[in-house]
Amino acid sequence: MKVRKTIDRILEVLVVVVMAVLVLDVVWNVASRYLLNAPSSFSVELARYLLIWVGLLGGAYASGKKEHIAINLLPQKIQKRNPAKRRRLDIFINILIILFALFVFVIGGSRLMYIAFKMTQVSATMQIPMGIVYLALPLSGLLIIFYSVHEIMHGLPQELKEKTMTSE
Repeated sequence: MKVRKTIDRILEVLVVVVMAVLVLDVVWNVASRYLLNAPSSFSVELARYLLIWVGLLGGAYASGKKEHIAINLLPQKIQKRNPAKRRRLDIFINILIILFALFVFVIGGSRLMYIAFKMTQVSATMQIPMGIVYLALPLSGLLIIFYSVHEIMHGLPQELKEKTMTSE
């Protein structure tokens, strides 16, 4: 639980900082465009990349807090009838989330990041490696996987947890 709280706190701070920088960047873009009549060339590109980071990291954070978009019709009906079936459904859903995050975010994002670094692709205005921008994909995927595994392990019955600990 201590690791989970630490990761939550780091992610909270990171998302807030990225969002604050994004807001300041957009304010600077508007001010330079309309007040100074000299639009900033880097601020649009920076805003685009910060939006990617805040969206993906914010999505991972929301996933960890179970505040993401979900259809709760089936789990609510099962909960009333059979809590054990509800638990199995939660585990199944978390496994699907893990698989999606693994294949799409971690593997797909890592390949995209690798290709961008290998081709030495840089952003047009800021000249930063695009692999850094794409790093948000595997990072958020790993966080989503961490939260889903934690959810599966946290919800296991106490006797099963004790068996797992004693067998290690």
